[in-house]
Amino acid sequence: MINIGVDNTLRIARTTKVGLFLTDGENDILLPNKYVPDEYEIDDEVVVFVYLDHEERPVATTLEPFIYLNEFALLKVNYMNEFGAYMDIGLEKDLFVPFKEQARPMQDGNRYIIYMYLDEKTNRLVGSSRLNQFLDLEEVTLETGEEVDLIVSHITDLGINVIINEKFKGLIYKNELFEDLRTGDRIIGYIKNVRPDGKIDVSRTKLGFDGVVSSADMILEELRANSGFLGLSDSSHPEDIKTVLNMSKKTFKKAIGTLYKEKKIEIKEDGIYLIEEEDVSFE
Repeated sequence: MINIGVDNTLRIARTTKVGLFLTDGENDILLPNKYVPDEYEIDDEVVVFVYLDHEERPVATTLEPFIYLNEFALLKVNYMNEFGAYMDIGLEKDLFVPFKEQARPMQDGNRYIIYMYLDEKTNRLVGSSRLNQFLDLEEVTLETGEEVDLIVSHITDLGINVIINEKFKGLIYKNELFEDLRTGDRIIGYIKNVRPDGKIDVSRTKLGFDGVVSSADMILEELRANSGFLGLSDSSHPEDIKTVLNMSKKTFKKAIGTLYKEKKIEIKEDGIYLIEEEDVSFE
C-alpha cells in the first residue's frame, strides 16, 4: 500500500517520457523526471515521499519535506487567501491550514508550530496550529527520569511549553532554564514529575546523581577547552555561571564538589583548575 504523507519504499516498474512509475505491487505512482536518479535500473527500490500534487493526484518525490504525517514542525506561512494559510514544507505544493485550524489568526511570513494530519473525508494532507487536540492529555505513559525528545511550542511567563515525544504536553519552568530557547527548537529533556492531573514537568538536565555527573562532565569539557581554568567559584554570581555553563549555581556547586572529591579539580579563590589525570596519585 502506498501511504500519503510518509516515506515509501517502492520498486521502479517502468519508464515514461514524464518520469518513472513506481509500484508497491498493487498501485503505481509517478516519480517526475526532475526527481529521477542519475543511475537506475528497472526493479530497483527507491525511497520517496508521497503527497497530492496541485491537481490532487498522488505523486512521489525524493525531496525530504519539513514535516511528516502525524508530526509537529515549525513552518513558515508562504501566503494567505480567503480560505486559510499555506505553509512551506519544502515541496512544490504548500500545506493548507484552514482558518478553523488556526489557534490564532496567522500572518503571511510568520512561523508557527504545525501538526500535519490526513483528512479522512478528502484524503488530503492538512495542517493545524490547534495543537492540544493532537496531544494525549490524559493517559501519560512516561516515567520520572526518562529521557525524552522535546519540541519548544511556545514561551510563557511561567516557562516554556514543550511537546514531548510528539505525543504529550509538558512544561520547563522559567527558573529552571539556563539557556535561550526559541519556538521550534528540538532538544533533549528529562521527565521531572508527572502530576496526578496529568500535567508533566520537564527538566533539561538529568535528575539526581546522574544529573550531577552530567554537569561535572560538562565542567571538565569547559576546563579542557579553556587551558584548564575557569574563573568561577562558590562565590560567583548565578548569572555568571549561567552565562558560561548554562546551569544553576546549585547544580554548579554540586558538580564541582563531586570533581573536587574525585581529585579532578583544584578550587582556588580566583576559580577552578583542572588536575590532569597523570598528575593524580592514588594511595
